[in-house]
Amino acid sequence: MLLWPTLWALWLSSDGSPSIKNLFIFILGVVLMRAAGCVINDVADRNIDGNVRRTQDRPIPNGSINIKEATITFFILLFIALTLVMFTNILTLKLSFVGAILAISYPFMKRYTHLPQIFLGAAFAWSIPMVFAAVTNKIDNILWLLYGAVVIWAIVYDTFYAMVDRADDIRVGVKSTAILFGKMDLAITAFLQITVLVLLALTGDYFERGAWFHFSLIIAGSLFLYQQYIIRYREVSRCFEAFLNNNYVGAAIFVGLVLDYQIA
Repeated sequence: MLLWPTLWALWLSSDGSPSIKNLFIFILGVVLMRAAGCVINDVADRNIDGNVRRTQDRPIPNGSINIKEATITFFILLFIALTLVMFTNILTLKLSFVGAILAISYPFMKRYTHLPQIFLGAAFAWSIPMVFAAVTNKIDNILWLLYGAVVIWAIVYDTFYAMVDRADDIRVGVKSTAILFGKMDLAITAFLQITVLVLLALTGDYFERGAWFHFSLIIAGSLFLYQQYIIRYREVSRCFEAFLNNNYVGAAIFVGLVLDYQIA
């Protein structure tokens, strides 16, 4: 789910023809930063994961890696990612430091706010301004439509993810949108999914995208409906399935963009 918005931004900012260099930098960058995010999340949650059924077998709580090793791994990953960005331009490099701060801060937000999913979305979507900066060497205001769509999309799928752990999170004192939304979780996530589609449609209109892109939004909307259907009873396994299903949403929109540029 971190990769797809990055690819959307690459195709939109490059008018459908991203350079091999930028593809390599940002795809590898996604892998590195997602790995770094997982590591720092495990470090931050080292005293929580052991008390949550889904996470009790992660490397730190099960003793297969210690805090020092995990921290060193995080900074190595961060350094490699930063090295990659140095092959772009100064603006992208400056933005990368903001991205690093977002990645580091997100895991700690669940202690202070019921809206940590907003911080996750801000971190996951930060590749978008970085991509536009790398390709165009400027920040176009219109990209914030796409940024907003990705932030809201992350709130949705991470709420599904948090619904899996809701009972454990309440017990250990961890905050999330799943807890905040309560019995309104289905209605709120459905409204947010509609908002995502509207923002993506507005983005497509600005970039003059055609039928294939708009068809991909119909597919995404159908997948959103499917997600709402399978979580209607809030079963843990189905909430996790809905979370994973968002991978198909991202893929569908990317395929729609590629076809739209190739066939237009």
